[in-house]
Amino acid sequence: MRQYEIMYIIRPDMEEEAQTSLIERFNNVLTDNGAEIDKVDEMGKQRLAYEIKDYRDGYYVVIKFSGDENPVNEFDRQAKFSDDIIRHMAIRVDDEQ
Repeated sequence: MRQYEIMYIIRPDMEEEAQTSLIERFNNVLTDNGAEIDKVDEMGKQRLAYEIKDYRDGYYVVIKFSGDENPVNEFDRQAKFSDDIIRHMAIRVDDEQ
């Protein structure tokens, strides 16, 4: 299994309950598709380097997990349809040899 990391930014004007629900939903997208989540790091609200969709701030979340490409592809597909996620990026972490 390969190691992956997904960083996504949630729009800052969401209520805390809705935000927690969204994070849980996207964690479930990964686990339902065979990923094993190692760590979820909620980095909190931070200033964006540039304006995205009329937002100057965003709530950052980083998920580290292991799995194959299926969970990454499904996360990417659903994040594109979600208006609550203003930006996301998935990377494969290289094995250190």
